[in-house]
Amino acid sequence: MTELLYQLDSMIREFEATVMDVNAEIRGVQLDRTAFYPGGGGQPCDEGALGFNGLTARVVRVEKGNWHIIAEGDPLPDVGAQLVGNLNWERRYQLMRTHTAMHILCGVVWRDYGASVTGGNMEPLKGRMDFEFERLQKELVSEIEAKVNAEVAAARDVRVKILPREEAFAIPDLIRTKINLLPEGIREVRTVEIVGLDLQADGGTHVTNTREVGTIRIADYKSKGGINKRIYIEID
Repeated sequence: MTELLYQLDSMIREFEATVMDVNAEIRGVQLDRTAFYPGGGGQPCDEGALGFNGLTARVVRVEKGNWHIIAEGDPLPDVGAQLVGNLNWERRYQLMRTHTAMHILCGVVWRDYGASVTGGNMEPLKGRMDFEFERLQKELVSEIEAKVNAEVAAARDVRVKILPREEAFAIPDLIRTKINLLPEGIREVRTVEIVGLDLQADGGTHVTNTREVGTIRIADYKSKGGINKRIYIEID
């Protein structure tokens, strides 16, 4: 099992690890510990590099099973090698800001309008979320934008916990998506709380305080049919 350093500390950008397995066919490397997020919940996987024996191997993506995929032409380490992993921190931090911005949006929409999330996706400094709104007009969008930026300015702390399944599911409204995406057999649930605003089950990476997000701008919105409405955000 790989120790997932990002689960409790998203601010780790460099770490030491040991190579547990190498798959030359997929150019994949498994480590005993990693700060690389493998992607999921709409958040893309991390990129970066592994350094060993004076060599550098670029990590172009992370796949299921925490396989760190190495760029073509770069060296592969041997099993047992000691190495240092470095994240592409600029990209990761932009994704963290974006992910927290989306939780702020979700928290405001749930708190003030009772709308469930039906989907979402993100890339650095931009993303989109789908909500169950019957109507979504310009005046309401402007109102939501003002409210989410007020939450950024409120400098709310962001806290992460890993809870036993039974304790986590005793929390009201823990699952904000229309469909519960948590596997049936999972025994522990990671929660992300924006103190005073939002508490959700979530596996991704976040900043430590809402003030780190920056200005949230609703760049566009549209109907996706029925009561499904899509909101696009950008981060300045």
